[in-house]
Amino acid sequence: MSIEGHSSAPGANVIVEHYCEHRQADGTGCKEWGGWGHSPSPAVPTRWWCFEHFPHKSYEQEQALRRKLEAAEGGKIIQ
Repeated sequence: MSIEGHSSAPGANVIVEHYCEHRQADGTGCKEWGGWGHSPSPAVPTRWWCFEHFPHKSYEQEQALRRKLEAAEGGKIIQ
């Protein structure tokens, strides 16, 4: 694979892996991919969480997650 046509800006071709920042009471962290980021402004570094631990979910997103988790406990698979 060629890198022709890619940006030459500093840091433009850097891959940053970000995992969920959620911490349990005992200090262990979540091992899921942090695909949900939030920053209050461009001057503040982005914090990342998995969807389950993302603290800025809407009511509808929260309800969908609750239904999915309840179905998983019952052995059903919901996508």
